[in-house]
Amino acid sequence: MENQKLELTNEWDKVFPKSEKVNHHKITFHNRYGITLAADLYEPKETAGKLAALAVAGPFGAVKEQSSGLYAQTMAERGFLTIAFDPSYTGESGGTPRYVASPDINTEDFSAAVDYLSTLDRVDPEKIGIIGICGWGGMALNTAAIDTRIKATVTSTMYDMSRVTANGYFDSMDADARYEMRKQLNAQRTEDYKNGSYALAGGVLENVPEDAPFFVKDYHDYYKTPRGYHKRSLNSNGGWNVTSSLSFTNMPLLQYSSEIRSAVLMIHGEKAHSCYFSKDAFTKLTGDNKELMIIPGAVHTDLYDKVDIIPFDKIEKFFNNYLK
Repeated sequence: MENQKLELTNEWDKVFPKSEKVNHHKITFHNRYGITLAADLYEPKETAGKLAALAVAGPFGAVKEQSSGLYAQTMAERGFLTIAFDPSYTGESGGTPRYVASPDINTEDFSAAVDYLSTLDRVDPEKIGIIGICGWGGMALNTAAIDTRIKATVTSTMYDMSRVTANGYFDSMDADARYEMRKQLNAQRTEDYKNGSYALAGGVLENVPEDAPFFVKDYHDYYKTPRGYHKRSLNSNGGWNVTSSLSFTNMPLLQYSSEIRSAVLMIHGEKAHSCYFSKDAFTKLTGDNKELMIIPGAVHTDLYDKVDIIPFDKIEKFFNNYLK
């Protein structure tokens, strides 16, 4: 299958500075649904032989020019060949309609990245890991449960998107509330079909009221300020299609996470509103190669870009242990 020709930006337009320690270039690969994905490849300079490799994605509604690229570049500085990719229907990747999320297709995106890495001459196909940030942490665990080629998985500030969509934050929704949500989403489907286009849910709030929950302010501080704003980021702009939520309401992502045999490191901030996702997901994991690391005092977006808080030494040691 040939990759679709995508419009890729040539200039450096990341929200983080370019490292002089790595070589960088754009690549494309395709998933088994025929969608061509865009990615940044980071390769350590002055290395010989086959390298261990990592595929990185997230957060949910972000693009590779944000957190995933920072993680990928930093891990390349530490000796890994890495790619940070835009999931299907987002960023520079292909797929129409735009701004759709899917528990199945986005899990497939991670496996497609492994397909690509497995065929590179510079990569040892027995030494491939993945990193999932925020909502892509849940996708990463789901991929690790199905893809035995993945030897190690790191999740950072993980969201279980199926749980939060179906149950609301802190599991506040009951069956009646879910039914009302389904009615609204299906009414929106009808409107979208009539209009021939898909209504957007809206990204992170532009103006945050003083009495808004902290996590709303936390997201604004990243996505709506020079710290993390990017013109292709859904969260920085118009958000996902409203009806993207439908598939997450009855397809639990972590159904088979207890069967993951490869190594898993889950990292979360102690003060993050989302910390319960990692704590609960970790209890389902089995085997002595699983670890949960709670970062004292850290909030959700601290693990997006704060390099003095993200435990890169720990992540490097973990991947060295299970991949090298």
